[in-house]
Amino acid sequence: MYIIKVKGKAKIPDYIQLRDEQFVLIAYFRADRPLKDLHRYGLEGKETALAAVISELEFGKLRPLTI
Repeated sequence: MYIIKVKGKAKIPDYIQLRDEQFVLIAYFRADRPLKDLHRYGLEGKETALAAVISELEFGKLRPLTI
């Protein structure tokens, strides 16, 4: 699974994208909102680790998600 942070413009907020091994979009959520429904993506119980990864991410840099 891969993660990327997308910079919003003007009134559009920053978003996080989760992509699978073929780079197909599997999740798309706001970076500033609490993480919900992570069980859908196999990340249940990893909210704090994912929040730490999101805070470290640079905008526009695709990186493998290893948590």
